[in-house]
Amino acid sequence: VQLQASGGGLVQAGGSLRLSCAAPGRTFSSGTVGWFRQAPGKEREFVAGMRLMGSGPYYGDSVKRRFTLSRDRSTNTVFLQMNSLEPEDTATYYCAYTATNWIVSALRDDFRYDSWGPGTQVTVSS
Repeated sequence: VQLQASGGGLVQAGGSLRLSCAAPGRTFSSGTVGWFRQAPGKEREFVAGMRLMGSGPYYGDSVKRRFTLSRDRSTNTVFLQMNSLEPEDTATYYCAYTATNWIVSALRDDFRYDSWGPGTQVTVSS
């Protein structure tokens, strides 16, 4: 599955950005969608995930109450609304997908996803 992610950019601390993830020609009707991020010199980190036919969304501890994951069924797009951004949120953000409806404890693992978008850069200035 080819994924397209967009919406990154440069924003001041406290600002907001909305990332989008779409799979042209494919419907996000089942499986699991996740967002991960990776900052220079750091490991890839789970940001948010959603089981498309089950429960969710779920969030990483560092983004809870600031980020919101949602989906628009009419456009087959998944959105990551990021509010109250902090310099520590600076990273390349990746959208990922797998056809498997992973259990909640598993969807935080990046190796469980087999399709990845190219990444979109988010930079938060202080």
